[in-house]
Amino acid sequence: MDRRALPDDDTVATALALALRAPSRGNSQPWRWQITPNSMHLYLDRSRSRPVIAGEERDVLLGCGAVLHHLSVAFAALGWATIVHRMPNPDDDDHLAAVTAVPRRPTNQDIAMSAAITRRRSDRRLYSDWTAPPGYLGLLTERAAALGAMIRLLRDRSGGSRAFEPRPTTQGWAADSAFGSPGPYDLENAAAYWTTSTHSEHAPAGSAAADEIAEPDHADLLLLATPNDDRLAHLRAGEAMSAVLLTATNIGLATCPLSAPLDSADQRLRLRHDALDDTAHPQVILRVGQAPDATDLPPLTPRRSLAEILSPVHA
Repeated sequence: MDRRALPDDDTVATALALALRAPSRGNSQPWRWQITPNSMHLYLDRSRSRPVIAGEERDVLLGCGAVLHHLSVAFAALGWATIVHRMPNPDDDDHLAAVTAVPRRPTNQDIAMSAAITRRRSDRRLYSDWTAPPGYLGLLTERAAALGAMIRLLRDRSGGSRAFEPRPTTQGWAADSAFGSPGPYDLENAAAYWTTSTHSEHAPAGSAAADEIAEPDHADLLLLATPNDDRLAHLRAGEAMSAVLLTATNIGLATCPLSAPLDSADQRLRLRHDALDDTAHPQVILRVGQAPDATDLPPLTPRRSLAEILSPVHA
């Protein structure tokens, strides 16, 4: 009897190749996978993780959560539903998930979400003026809630603040200068992104950042938050982030995750109090909007090969 509980090797390789398109801060790709005949195991690759703040793993776990969700999306389109066991080994903090799969007929939504994986980019350009698709915010909120997270609108596309806009300190600008002139920042880019009004207040006069704000950015800023703030919550937040990014891509919107505004404990505390009424913990901010040129997508950032992210199975 065939006791294999995963799809065939080609299907696994196809799903995993798509999963590796998940975003991670600095494009660090802080994950590794181990495949057995019955399951796939996600591990944190500490050799690839470089937390911005000592002891802070939120960003690397967000990336690992995103790759985990991308895998489930890819498998769904290939006719397999995943069963995910998160943090399965209390004796190994780096063992983040064990995944098994069962056959299931893919839906049109499954196929569309998988197709969005290769179309998604972290688009750091200023977004154009746009009219939001009817119910789009409700849809993104629903997709996040299905994975244990919530969405709050921080700033709408007109630039109007709904709760809070992250503001860099002078020290923050100096820290970012090692990466060149301050500019768009997301989980794949190490420079700092700030909102248009914040740029105008804090960018040094005559700097590249100041020049860039001549044009307004018509992005919605969405805060993704979770009820808890432990390692499991960070992993789940990454899954929810993936769901929101792929859903937005599927309906034709550009996206860019931002985590630099949350590097500061004081900033996170302000967001928790001002935007979340002290009921949840901020995990990542997502820019969503209309790309300035939908036919001219930013290039895909490189990813490691399957051989580089697979760990051998030890007997």
